[in-house]
Amino acid sequence: MKLKGFGLRIIDRYIIRQFLGTFVFSIVLMIAITVVFDVNEKLDYFLKPEVTVHEIVFDYYFNFIPYFISLFSPLFIFISVIFLTSNLANRSEIIAILSNGVSFRRLMVPYIISALIIAACNFVLTGYIIPPASITRIDFHNKYVKNKKVDYGNHIQLEVEPGVFAYFDSYRDGSRMGYRFSLDHFEGKTLVSRLTASSIRYDSLYQWTIIDYVIRDFGEKHERITTGTRKDTTLTFMPSDFLISETDCQTMTNPQLAQHIRRQKQRGIGNVELFEIEYHQRYATILSFFIMTIIGVSLSSRKIKGGMGLNIGIGIGLSFSYILFSKITSSFAITGNVSPVIAVWIPNMLYILITIFLYRRAPN
Repeated sequence: MKLKGFGLRIIDRYIIRQFLGTFVFSIVLMIAITVVFDVNEKLDYFLKPEVTVHEIVFDYYFNFIPYFISLFSPLFIFISVIFLTSNLANRSEIIAILSNGVSFRRLMVPYIISALIIAACNFVLTGYIIPPASITRIDFHNKYVKNKKVDYGNHIQLEVEPGVFAYFDSYRDGSRMGYRFSLDHFEGKTLVSRLTASSIRYDSLYQWTIIDYVIRDFGEKHERITTGTRKDTTLTFMPSDFLISETDCQTMTNPQLAQHIRRQKQRGIGNVELFEIEYHQRYATILSFFIMTIIGVSLSSRKIKGGMGLNIGIGIGLSFSYILFSKITSSFAITGNVSPVIAVWIPNMLYILITIFLYRRAPN
């Protein structure tokens, strides 16, 4: 059957159906293996008397599986492409399609459509659905497995509002107490008032209680001093603004991440690189689906003596090298040596060159 134009035909629907089916099958298979290994690794924690089966199943694994799928989707899509296309090539179906007047470019259409469907679903999951679910998963992990939550800080400084700067010598989230606190108010470069307190307690949303405080208002000719033992006040920041855990970025949707990054930069708070990496990575992953799809088809569309096993081996090697390279460049961004945007997009730029090279060498 000769295909003309770019409208979907029977062969297109066949490839899309096989592609998506293989993708789902590979995910189910990998998840089953991963869950078995994860249960074995955490069995000692799961056997604790206080841990219930309901928490293990619904609080942890019910939220762990979607996170795992989104994390390794580029690998899953690559394996699916290699497996499907190698099967078509081994059965000489690729040769039959190309010899019937279909160009290799036209053959890519159903693959690109399938990648687009998967990329769109993954973007919605990672950007809007998985982050709220990750809160429950991370809380379970912190409570029963290993607590990665940051609950204290030293020498904390941040800009509360334009011209207003807060400083904690130390803060302990367990007691919700900060010690040796100061609040400086500037007009331009002139200090107009300073509040110092022996301690400060966080009560609720933006509500703080200042204990044993001294307020010094600096006038042009004189200084006014006000003291007190207790003062309830509103300060537009919370402990979560400066007690930042490495997993916090996973619990935010795309709009929340963008707002958090903008807010933290305005306040001069460090440790924002993790959030920038997470934010840009969610968008960079979209392109990675198409890169992996084109590389996979280009590698496996040619019938070779090594068969499917060789193609899958090469494909997995490229996939893991892509993931490893992404981790390496991200670590440079965390240390401040590279901009998070550049660090996230460098792997895609490099693999685009590999994609172009392999695509041009693919059969026509």
